[in-house]
Amino acid sequence: KKEYPDLFEWFCVETLKVCCSPGTYGPDCLACQGGPERPCGGNGHCSGDGSRQGDGSCRCHLGYQGATCTDCMDGYFRSPRNETHSVCAACDESCKTCMGPTNRDCGQCAVGWVQEDGACVDVDECAAETPPCSDQQYCENVNGSFVCEECDSTCVGCTGKGPGHCKECIPGYTKESGQCADIDECAGAEKACTRQDENCYNTPGSYVCVCPEGFEDTGDACVRTQAPGGEVTEEDPTQLPSREDL
Repeated sequence: KKEYPDLFEWFCVETLKVCCSPGTYGPDCLACQGGPERPCGGNGHCSGDGSRQGDGSCRCHLGYQGATCTDCMDGYFRSPRNETHSVCAACDESCKTCMGPTNRDCGQCAVGWVQEDGACVDVDECAAETPPCSDQQYCENVNGSFVCEECDSTCVGCTGKGPGHCKECIPGYTKESGQCADIDECAGAEKACTRQDENCYNTPGSYVCVCPEGFEDTGDACVRTQAPGGEVTEEDPTQLPSREDL
């Protein structure tokens, strides 16, 4: 212990020669970029650090760049931590480059933002003269961008989410209390199903005409069927048809 106080240094670095001291790299254990005491300025990883491999170059942490990771990337600014050390802190989301943390410290606005009264503010793409979304979509503005959302299935064009924001309604629907609601064709003053004994059933946006049980659909009329033995069946024409008939 007295002769070799650092077992790692003696055994791994000097004897086996498979390691290097921290802050050094490669076959000759050269100093990493930025120096062995603080490789890469403490803001990155030295390639091969502590081994006989690598090239000593720096892979910088997020926000840092440069050969020794001492410069700030676009979107970050230098924020002093103390008299000798500074860190790269993230700019406001509205800035591409900046000198400080707010939207008034931008050097250049990010895409989707514009300079107004000394600050970068969001561009409302949805307010453009030519809408950015299709006829069956509505535009929703988000910070720095926009998204196109699908209109409700009952709408022909819309200004927002749901049947209450339709510009017009699809056939079979009408505006009621400000939103598109299904028209019950079977409840109208005029009979939707005109054949005798025929039942009308409302469906979303439409209706179906069905002969009741005990009647046969011949195309032109609902004809009462006969039970075995020649007796005419007495079925209630208002009884709901089976699911298969619909």
